[in-house]
Amino acid sequence: MITFLVLALLTIAGGILTISARNAVHASLGLVGTLISVAGLYATLNASFLAATQVIVYAGAVMVLFLFVIMLLDANRPVEDANPLPFIAPLAGVGGVILAGAFAILAFTYKDPRPMAEGVAALRNGAPGAVGETLLTKFLLPFEAVSILLLVAVVGSVALVQRPAVQTDPETKAASAALEGEVA
Repeated sequence: MITFLVLALLTIAGGILTISARNAVHASLGLVGTLISVAGLYATLNASFLAATQVIVYAGAVMVLFLFVIMLLDANRPVEDANPLPFIAPLAGVGGVILAGAFAILAFTYKDPRPMAEGVAALRNGAPGAVGETLLTKFLLPFEAVSILLLVAVVGSVALVQRPAVQTDPETKAASAALEGEVA
């Protein structure tokens, strides 16, 4: 129980670092810490396949992709400029309030359709076959929604970090061409 609580606190701390870091590389490293802590949580719940999958797929492959995109777009500088989309902060606040309300409604109205022991027995301690069958039959829509969410996150990061190309006027271009001709 103590291990579970420590890993839960590490998961929360990594999540806070992810959203509060001003440097994209630091934020992605916070996300790696969160994902590894979640893998530890799976391990404490005797779901070894899910723990290994969490480390290999998410903390490994997906985070390598995210770091590649961050480095490719040169987004590893701290964010200091004015927000390019000023309406995002109020929109995120409204979305957060709606999400918190939805979680509150779900927490107070949710009734488990089957006992926990029956659900655990159905997954056979996280065996790959049972997990795959459950993910690709009963939970296919949420499984695909997560993949779309990851795609939107990558596209959104590319869109937010894109910088306009430097435009040079013809006079500057001619002067630099003349300088290059003199140097050669």
